Amino acid sequence: MLPLIFVVAAYLLGSISFAVVTSRAFGIADPRTYGSGNPGATNVLRSGKKSAAALTLLGDAAKGWVAVALAMHFATPDSRGILLIAMVFLAVFLGHLFPVFLKFKGGKGVATALGVLLALNGWLGLAALVTWLVIALVFRLSSLAALMAAVGAPVYAYALGLPREWVLACVVMTLLLIWRHKSNIQNLLSGKESRIGKKAA
Repeated sequence: MLPLIFVVAAYLLGSISFAVVTSRAFGIADPRTYGSGNPGATNVLRSGKKSAAALTLLGDAAKGWVAVALAMHFATPDSRGILLIAMVFLAVFLGHLFPVFLKFKGGKGVATALGVLLALNGWLGLAALVTWLVIALVFRLSSLAALMAAVGAPVYAYALGLPREWVLACVVMTLLLIWRHKSNIQNLLSGKESRIGKKAA
């Protein structure tokens, strides 16, 4: 029963959209109504409100970190505990992608994924973050940075010798991130992808 409670709680926590909450708090337009229509930090930044975007990023990352950190604290140090952590990992991430509070239409999961990875293993999270930062600074394309960091995550997890269940969870997360970025991939290939900081019309 306890594992199920952890998984459901992680999903519900992931379902909280800080993009929507923060936008309402700052009195700016719902991020689903402009730009990419994605309730995430990058799209909130297109509103021109950098503080709102920063809080969205922190909030979405924090919920991923909190869910996994709590699971790691309470999970038993055996194979069942390792599996529970992997399930919580995916539950909070899926909550962000398919939030029950927003009719299952959520964000793309980049910030939440970062929070999850940081909680899972500090070096893993740092490697993914550095990958994102380098690509973002060089190309000014958030989607490309996210895709490269996502592809790197399971490779980094495997290289760090993390449990197989966690590596597989990273693979699933990567595939979901790529799927959620399919429109961005098309824009990247056609040269139409918006660059970081570009204000929405």
